[in-house]
Amino acid sequence: MNITAVIPARFASVRFPGKALAPIDGKPMIQHVYERTMQASLVNSVIVATDDERIHQAVTAFGGDCRMTRQSHETGTDRLAEVAETLIADIIVNVQGDEPLIAPEMIDQAIQPLIDDPSLRMGTLKTRIRCLHDFLSPNVVKVVTDRESNALYFSRSPLPFFRDKWKDLKDESFASGKLLCFKHVGLYVFRRDFLIEFAAMAPTFLEVSEKLEQLRAVENGVRIRVVETEFESIGVDTPDDLVKARDRFKTLQSR
Repeated sequence: MNITAVIPARFASVRFPGKALAPIDGKPMIQHVYERTMQASLVNSVIVATDDERIHQAVTAFGGDCRMTRQSHETGTDRLAEVAETLIADIIVNVQGDEPLIAPEMIDQAIQPLIDDPSLRMGTLKTRIRCLHDFLSPNVVKVVTDRESNALYFSRSPLPFFRDKWKDLKDESFASGKLLCFKHVGLYVFRRDFLIEFAAMAPTFLEVSEKLEQLRAVENGVRIRVVETEFESIGVDTPDDLVKARDRFKTLQSR
């Protein structure tokens, strides 16, 4: 089975322009993502997909495979699909370009269900919410699943809503597991053919309302297998996030 990871990366990020090239321990952030993705045991090859020549030059400078894509794409998935159309692959993994500390094991965890179950067309990850701030924050996407770990819904709102336990919403309740809730980890695995089909689907009502692209699959009745992971990563959306990522990197290096 041919499994290719594609890392969409653009320069013109609204909240943090040029973040893909922000240095962490002497390397651009995109290089950290690329190298960690290469370490996933189930991934055969890694490609960066970008519309910016500066990112293309940076990736080729460290020996990475980079493909130029159209500038008109509105989402990373659209950029992913353009590259997928040129590939001979069974599975395409969408690894976010702003996750410099992503654990290679997370990528393997997300891929494995699609290897085990040929009927699955899409997969992703979740991890436990451990504080009230994350549960209430609209910037932390929550997910609920059925008993077979298929996604029921994703939301920026608190999910589920604890009608009879609202007074129990304290950090300790989440840290102890008394209130077991999960945040979505934005790593996606697609069958190649479904990825191309998904990108061609029209945006849906819930997707547009929540600004969550994965709801397009849910609304079209597609099963998304959601694997729980014990690993945590840091998404770099702002300069403050970059400081946190650098600090975490130093901590890991010192161990």
